[in-house]
Amino acid sequence: MDTIFAQATAKGKAGVAVIRISGPRAFFAAEQLAGRLPAPRMAGLRTLRTTDGDHLDEALVLVFPEGASFTGEAVVELHLHGSIAVLRAVERELGSLEGLRLAEPGEFTRRALENNRLDLAQVEGLADLVEAETEAQRRQAQLVFSGALGDRVENWRADLIRAAALLEVTIDFADEDVPVNVTPEVTDLVERTYRDLGAEISGSYVAERLRDGFEIAILGAPNAGKSTLLNALAGREAAITSKTAGTTRDIIEVRLDMDGIPVTVLDTAGLRSSDDEIEQIGVSRALSRAKNADMRIVLTEDGAIPSELRDLSIDLVIRSKVDLTSATEGLAISAQTGQGLARLTNTISETLEHKISHIGTATHKRHRDAMTLAVAHLETVLDLLPKNAPTEVLAEELRFAIRALDSLIGRVDVEDLLGEIFASFCLGK
Repeated sequence: MDTIFAQATAKGKAGVAVIRISGPRAFFAAEQLAGRLPAPRMAGLRTLRTTDGDHLDEALVLVFPEGASFTGEAVVELHLHGSIAVLRAVERELGSLEGLRLAEPGEFTRRALENNRLDLAQVEGLADLVEAETEAQRRQAQLVFSGALGDRVENWRADLIRAAALLEVTIDFADEDVPVNVTPEVTDLVERTYRDLGAEISGSYVAERLRDGFEIAILGAPNAGKSTLLNALAGREAAITSKTAGTTRDIIEVRLDMDGIPVTVLDTAGLRSSDDEIEQIGVSRALSRAKNADMRIVLTEDGAIPSELRDLSIDLVIRSKVDLTSATEGLAISAQTGQGLARLTNTISETLEHKISHIGTATHKRHRDAMTLAVAHLETVLDLLPKNAPTEVLAEELRFAIRALDSLIGRVDVEDLLGEIFASFCLGK
């Protein structure tokens, strides 16, 4: 296997930059530049030189032996001054050594997977952790990266393997009397796994929304104050505001961190009947996005809800422009003066926190698809067990369910997914 290297820190100037080297010739390569290496996991200050003896940089060198590194291979990290010129010079010198090459995107993490340092769900958790923008996203990604989903899968597999083993006993001793009826224990094991998977599938939808960000649609009649509210929440002029009704024609999106929860707020076109073709398109788009949003907020000056929303579930109805009216009942705000905004943001946060309380460990559609396939096979088992179906059929259905769970953490049938997954990683990962 080639020895690979790449910059593990962000591109551009910095105080410190790290180059990671991984593979069978990692120690050899580091010795060519730094001379005698420090003891494993001990940092040592070394002068890096070219093969011709030219000075490259002063660097901290860290050594990780095979089996005790991120990739599972021998790894050396060079902590350099973050000059672009220094990085290029060191990379150029490493590239000139026999058996070394620049890493491909995600190749360090891929080697960690291949060397059983991570399972596939952990790899996806690491990718989500790198992309995390809010505290809630960080916590969720860290949970997956720590192996929580893999642990759950192992527990489910253990129960299904036990159930399959019990059925296999009845097959092996088909011509003899099996001393114990295994059906009750098999049923209990399968039902328990079935329930757990169902709960995890339900929670995965919330987890996926947390990873991608919740969408909140602001709806209402023209000139109800939707754009002004969006600007107040964003803390900047994200949308054009005007006393002229119908200023907003298309959907304006602003991404926010709301108490650690990622949120995309949608300012939509005012809802009303109109002969203007463009305005009709704007209203149609507003209703379409609102239908798929995680939360729908209706702004109204007089308490009336536009008839266009009669088929939508509304989460919050807010009286707007209370600085110009005497409305006090319910949730009332003035986006101009800030009156009621703190209460509104607290209400939104509490609503989303309630959704997150039902969150699952699985965060990707791929996870959900694998679990859904396993559930389908378990449903077949639960349907056939009381009907005295052939034991071979039941055992085979359990093996299919186990195989579906194996694909979730990367044991089988995932080779075609790896290229797509690792393409999102940077070179240093």
